[in-house]
Amino acid sequence: MYFSISLAALVTIPAVNALVYVDSTVQGKLPALGWNSWNAYYCDIDEGKILAAANSIVDLGLKDAGYEYVNIDDCWAVKDGRDNVTNQIIPDPLKFPTGIKGIADEIHALGLKVGIYGSAGTLTCGGYPAQLGNEALDAATFAGWGIDYLKYDNCYIPANWTDTYDACVPDAWQIYGPYDNGTCAASPRDAPPGYDWSTSNNAKRYRIMRDALLAQNRTILYSICNWGHAEVQEWGNSTGSSWRITGDITPDWARIAEILNENSFLLNYVDFWGHNDADMLHIGNGNLTLQESRSHFAFWAVTKSPLIIGTALDKLAAEKVEILKNKALLAFHQDDIYGGPAEPYKWGINPDWTFNATNPAEYWSGPSKAGTLVLALNTLSTPVWKEIIFSEVPQLSKEKSASYHVTDAWSGKDLGCVKGRIRRWVDSHDTIAFTLGKKCDW
Repeated sequence: MYFSISLAALVTIPAVNALVYVDSTVQGKLPALGWNSWNAYYCDIDEGKILAAANSIVDLGLKDAGYEYVNIDDCWAVKDGRDNVTNQIIPDPLKFPTGIKGIADEIHALGLKVGIYGSAGTLTCGGYPAQLGNEALDAATFAGWGIDYLKYDNCYIPANWTDTYDACVPDAWQIYGPYDNGTCAASPRDAPPGYDWSTSNNAKRYRIMRDALLAQNRTILYSICNWGHAEVQEWGNSTGSSWRITGDITPDWARIAEILNENSFLLNYVDFWGHNDADMLHIGNGNLTLQESRSHFAFWAVTKSPLIIGTALDKLAAEKVEILKNKALLAFHQDDIYGGPAEPYKWGINPDWTFNATNPAEYWSGPSKAGTLVLALNTLSTPVWKEIIFSEVPQLSKEKSASYHVTDAWSGKDLGCVKGRIRRWVDSHDTIAFTLGKKCDW
């Protein structure tokens, strides 16, 4: 269940209102950790694959690392309609012979939680029955099945629910760009200055399901998947626990860099109880190198996006499992004292505040219980030297000769007291990361 809490009552929340769970002091406060079926199997899902993923989460140590949600994405329902008596949505009996309730019970018995997929339209993106007009019924059905998480998509919107205006989402630049430093070309569908996007039909559709979930007797984490439309970052914090900021991710470095670039300009919306969703992890998919996989995970973690694994876990290489279990980055992601993300402090090869889909900001930092996390990304296609200068990091002393106790975030190696800077040879598309603890006294 949810309630809205005012900024005056909880000053750490950056938005005017934030969605907070009444019956939990934990769920929704921190970004979600879990697994989703879509990037692994698309519509080719069944009970066996979902249960295998759940067991792998346990067996690979991912549960112990904090991953808890097992999310069933699109194509789980009977495609040709609802129950002709109750109007309830029907799980496909061939794919899920024990029903969603049956598989939820098995996943809960493993100490994990279960997610389901829906859409704020007449059909899901795969063409299956969706929730628009049936929100209260379906929310009650989901609760009855024991669902803990709802990913809510944005497909098949009828004409009476479309919006008069379109907000700028500077995404997919190869098709729709170029974007002049993050701006879209003028359009007759641009909103007038000062338009309140929380009054849009898009926002209203998502609030209807929020209220339906609020009426249930169990906590169902609400993940908004409207692809960044209708300036969702302006109203998502009072509507859901996370909100997608772009279109879909693909398993290639160019798309990962593009999403990171877009997210780097929206991080002021991230704090406890509300998180930009950079989309699911593609580690283990496509042709991502090990270095690109490290950077993908690192920046999804430090920007405090939900970390939702999207690959076949039974085929995932051990070295990539270890990326997903990285202790330092997960500790930053799940920090219960510092809710904000790491942010860029220097763009590197571009002037600061440059919107560049191929070469996003390269130098980042953020505070945590363990100290200051600093990262340097190589956005180039060749190895380069990267230098983290301590006096440039906003959280650290401006004293150029200052020394700090340093730990390598990837290896966990204690580097002892390091003076002034860290310099490393960094492979193409790789990221170095260090935790800087207490200042050293010489």
